[in-house]
Amino acid sequence: MPIPVYAFTGFLEAGKTKFIQETLEDPRFNAGERTLVLVCEEGEEEYDPSTYPHKAVYLESIDQETVTTEALAALQKKHHAQRVVVELNGMQMIEPFYQKMPEDWQLAQEVMFADARTILAYNTNLRSLVVDKLAGAEMVVFNRMDPKADRMPLHKLARAQNRRIDIVYDCTDGTTAFDDIEDPLPFDMNAPVIEIEDEDYALFYRDITEEPKKYAGKTVRFKGQVARLKSDKPGMFAPGRFVMTCCEADITFMGLPCRYPDCKKLTMRSWIDLTAKIEVKNHPLFHGPGPILTALRVTPAEPARQEVATF
Repeated sequence: MPIPVYAFTGFLEAGKTKFIQETLEDPRFNAGERTLVLVCEEGEEEYDPSTYPHKAVYLESIDQETVTTEALAALQKKHHAQRVVVELNGMQMIEPFYQKMPEDWQLAQEVMFADARTILAYNTNLRSLVVDKLAGAEMVVFNRMDPKADRMPLHKLARAQNRRIDIVYDCTDGTTAFDDIEDPLPFDMNAPVIEIEDEDYALFYRDITEEPKKYAGKTVRFKGQVARLKSDKPGMFAPGRFVMTCCEADITFMGLPCRYPDCKKLTMRSWIDLTAKIEVKNHPLFHGPGPILTALRVTPAEPARQEVATF
């Protein structure tokens, strides 16, 4: 039976411990399930098990960097835990920990906590760590928020990395508000041909792969480079761009499958201007349904002014 894992991320003093403590005090969450709480960093806040409605909560401090899969499995077995709550260390990347989880551990939810007063400075100085936390979170809570402060910079920070993330503002006056700022796309979805500017390719790629159905039947035009599919099929190639999410180490080519009978005549890595029709079909690249292009017009193009696209 899978062991659900509830992961809480964010930097030191961001409010993770307080939230977990209050959650374990809530009988709607803590109804008696045997819960293993893994603590990966020490902050000013401390856990107080005496306030929990049920006492089957077991606190264990671990070193997120050095802990092994075997050690995690042993802790679960030691306490016969039915679920795991983990407070992750903000100064370390998340994925290595997930890779060490036992096979029967299953991530159920990931929530990020951020101090609204300092998170933008963290983003300036430790951007890769901020992106790491936002990219996989289902929700981000910006706490200690001045109720009169401009929310747009925080909204943009979260949405730039994760368009599906829920955003909550926890204000110093005791109020809590869900983000309701709309995100208009920088291109016209209702135009006969959707024109993607060079600087908008990364956003376009993320949007079309996350919500392909809304692009079905539409025509798009963008500038990209020629690439081949891993499982190269006759009459298909993968036009796209190199995209940087947060730093040079994570630059990845992001292309879309495209039918084009003359694709063998195209030179690898050459720049083209592509106009194509979009349909949604199953494809191995997407592990399910995704956007498949059919080229209507392909012409040589000058390289984009910024050859690596960003968000």
